[in-house]
Parts: sequence; structure tokens; C-alpha cells
Amino acid sequence: MNKHILIVGGGYVGLYTALRLQRKLGRELRNGEASITIIDPQSYMTYQPFLPEAAAGNLSPRHMVAPLRRVLPKVRILNGTVTEVDHAARVVTFQPAEGEARKVSYDVIVMAAGSISRTLPIPGLTDIGIGFKTVGEAIALRNRVLHLLDVAESTDDPEVRRRALTFVVVGAGFAGVEALAELEDMAKDSTRYYRNLTPADLRWVLVEATNRVLPEVGPEMGKWTLEQLRERGMEVKLDTRLESCVGGHVVLSDGSEFEADTLVWTAGVKPSVIVNSSDLPLDERGRIKTTAALTVAGTRDAFAAGDVAGVPDVTNPGQYCAPNAQHAVRQAKVLADNIIRYLRGEQLVDYRHKYVGSVAGLGLHQGVANVYGVKLRGFPAWFMHRTYHLSRVPTLNRKVRVVVDWTLALFFKRETISLGEVEHPRDGFRAAVATMRH
Repeated sequence: MNKHILIVGGGYVGLYTALRLQRKLGRELRNGEASITIIDPQSYMTYQPFLPEAAAGNLSPRHMVAPLRRVLPKVRILNGTVTEVDHAARVVTFQPAEGEARKVSYDVIVMAAGSISRTLPIPGLTDIGIGFKTVGEAIALRNRVLHLLDVAESTDDPEVRRRALTFVVVGAGFAGVEALAELEDMAKDSTRYYRNLTPADLRWVLVEATNRVLPEVGPEMGKWTLEQLRERGMEVKLDTRLESCVGGHVVLSDGSEFEADTLVWTAGVKPSVIVNSSDLPLDERGRIKTTAALTVAGTRDAFAAGDVAGVPDVTNPGQYCAPNAQHAVRQAKVLADNIIRYLRGEQLVDYRHKYVGSVAGLGLHQGVANVYGVKLRGFPAWFMHRTYHLSRVPTLNRKVRVVVDWTLALFFKRETISLGEVEHPRDGFRAAVATMRH
């Protein structure tokens, strides 16, 4: 009998779970005793810790993604979204990128749909705001920053110039601080090629609702990071909220107001919307209620892990595992093994982790790290940041490509060209058609 394992989501948990199942269920997959399907809108997994490096031009965007079909040749990949999970009937509604929705049945489901940006009803947020969770957002942000340097260099209007050179980042966690630091480093480096721009002309504002930055690395290293950002000329506004940004007019809770063309939103995440269209139980934070063994609480034939799941932290009773890549990769290993145990009628094991620590990049040759209690900053932390994440990138192919990118960056200056037209490739053709006489 074919046991069909359906994995909803092809991110960290989805990819790593499928990789391990593909290897450990090799005989069953060949004999038709088991089959695996992944449903995800994309045909690749994004290694999100490299988004800041891609935005800064230190890494090719193609090298920070793992193509699902190449990495998982024994797994069926369906591109589209799951719009409903009817676990009672063991069926999901699958909406492909093109065509009619259809039902996909399964025997065991793995909810690994990850998270989306947690936004707030702030007036004007969609006017100038951009998230920082996908390759598309990272590259669009890079193109935007470089394009605005071109705008500032080419205008005589001081208001246009000031607005173009003002960049706001909301949220001082890993994503916000790394995005801010890498983009500032790239933009500062780029000003050498402009006649009328200097690093002092650029304004970088980090807005954080709490009283600290990078809480993940501890208070001491967080304070050092704050000092570093301010020494580099960035404005860090703690205990401050974004009130509105209608039409690019930014209003903060500390009373300051200014114009900006760019606002990066990294103020937290929330579970994928699929949790609201399923009959699986949710916890008080809207995540799928999960046991320490990564099964869905009180439910047979269902597993969950990663950002979409509320996984109890058995090493810290009463707490949940944080929604980060470190947990997702480790949970996937236990999850895959528990699925195999489940299919074979064996005892499941709990997900138990030992805290390794945290690393963050703050631009080229700058970083901060707290690993196994050892606190590093500057170049050693930056080197550890790169080494750790290189070890976590899936497949040797991608590891080699990343190393080649980094090696070339040691000998050649990074590219500082905006290719914003790739986001609107038909504009030139449409303009040409518009010139035709009728």
C-alpha cells in the first residue's frame, strides 16, 4: 500500500524533511510503498540568511536558492498554493499557478508553510513599504537604493534629493539590522562613483518599538551593535513606532517627521495564512498546535514544524521554539525521522535542542556573534557568520557557488548598477508601440 506523504511548503522544513525522507525511504519509494509530494508557490527554497548579502551585491541571487526538482528527484513538486486543508477527509485543495483548483489526497501531512511578514494597519505602509523575506524583495530593494542614488545625483531639487537619500528600516531584529548594515555599506561604497554624492548625504533610520537591537545575541553584544550603527552615522530610534507614511511622509511616535522614498518593513512574522483555512488545532498565537514530537496536537497523521507551528521548547518549559532557521533545520531532521517511526509503528522522540548561539553580519568584514557563550565582534564575528551559514546551505553545488562569489569579491569591487528595469521588462516595448502611427 502506497503511503502518500504531503508536505505543504518547500522552505527549510519542507526541503530538509523531504531530503531526509528521500534518503531514508529509498527502498520504499522505489517499490511504490511510499510517495512524497511538496506543494509550494516557488520551485526553489530560499536560504533567507543570505538575503542581506544578495541585496548588497556580495552574492548572486541564484546561488542562495536550492532548486527543489534538482535536489529532490524522488519527490513530486507541485507549484501553487494550498487554499484549504480538510484533514478529516485527508485531502487538501490545491490551486496551481495556472488552471482550475483540484483536490490532492494524502495519508500523512506535514505543515511546513512557514511565515509571512507581520504587518500593522499603518496608514501609507503600502505606499513606500517593502518586506524583506524573499529574493525578489531583496533584489528589488537593491535596485531601488541604487536607482535613488542616480535620482539624487541627477536632480537640482533639494527636496527630491533629500527624499531619495532617506532610507527607513522598521524592526531591529536580525533581518532589519543586517539589511540596514549591508545596504548602508553598499550605498556608501557606491558614492565614490558619483560626483555630487558623499556618504554623509545618505540618511539611514532604524525604527524599533522596544528598547534594544538584536535581542538574539544578548544585551552586551546588542549594545555593541547599537554603538557600531550609530558610529557609522545611522539614526537608531528605540522605543519608537511608525505612526504613518502616507505618500512617503514618515511620522514616528517620537514626534519626528520627514520624507522618504524607501521603507523596509522587518517588524516580525506571523504564520502562513493557510492555518486559517484548515481544521487543524491552533494555539493562542495562531500557530498550528504542535507537540514536542512535532505531531499536531490531538491529531493523527499530521506533523508540523518551523514558523507555522507552535513547538514547545522542552529545554525551557513553558516557552516555544523561536521562529528561526536554526530551529527549522534541526526540527526537519527529527520530523523526518519521526514520520518514518510513525509509519513503522515505533515510538516517536521529542525535539530537543542545545542552543548554539547567534551570528549576524553588519556589512563587509563586520559582524557580531555569541556562539556557545563566546562573544565575538568585528572581522572574527563576520568570518564566523559566513562560515556558519555556508555550512547550512543545502547541497555541495550551492556551497561551491557561494564560495566562488565570495572569493571573486575579495579581488574585484562589487557591482553597483541598478537593474530596476528587470522588474518591468515590457515598459520599453510598450513605449515603442505607443510611437506607432495609427
